[in-house]
Amino acid sequence: MDVYILRHGRAEEAGPGMADAERRLTKKGREEIVKAGRWMAAQELRFNLIASSPLARAQETASVIAGCLGEPDRLVTWEILAPGGNPDTVCDQIGKYPDTRAILLVGHEPLLTALISRIITGNEDGAIALSKGALAKIRDFSNRTGPSGELHWLLTPAQMASTHPAR
Repeated sequence: MDVYILRHGRAEEAGPGMADAERRLTKKGREEIVKAGRWMAAQELRFNLIASSPLARAQETASVIAGCLGEPDRLVTWEILAPGGNPDTVCDQIGKYPDTRAILLVGHEPLLTALISRIITGNEDGAIALSKGALAKIRDFSNRTGPSGELHWLLTPAQMASTHPAR
C-alpha cells in the first residue's frame, strides 16, 4: 500500500477566545491546497481513504483535496491524527486496511514527520522538513513486523505548483 502524508495548509492565527482546533486555512493556505489538489488530480492520484485530523484546518485541507479529486465520499476523521498523536497508533490504524491501495493522511506537525521517520527508519529521530501544505509519498507500507516503507518523494507546495511536477 502507498501512504501519502499531507500537512494542512497555512492557517490563521488564533484570535481572542479562539481555540487552536478552530483555526481555519488562510486565503493563501487555501490557494496552496487547491493547487496541491489540482496537482494530485493531474498526477491521477486516487485514494481509497482520505483520513484527517479533527481540527478545522486539517478538515478543510482534506475537504479541498477530496473535492479536487472528486472523492468527497472517501473522507474520514481519525482522532489519532490530532496534535499529540502517536506514530505507532497511526501505523496500527493504517494496518487495519490491508487491501487498500492508497491512503492519504492529513494532519499536523510534529506527528507527521515523526510518522514518516518511524516508517522509513524505525525510529522517530529522522530530520525531515515538512512545510505546511507539503506532501510525502511512502511506497510499500507494511506494519507486519513493525512499520516499514520507502520514502518515494516529498514535495513542497511550490514544487506541486510548478509546471513540471514529478510523478
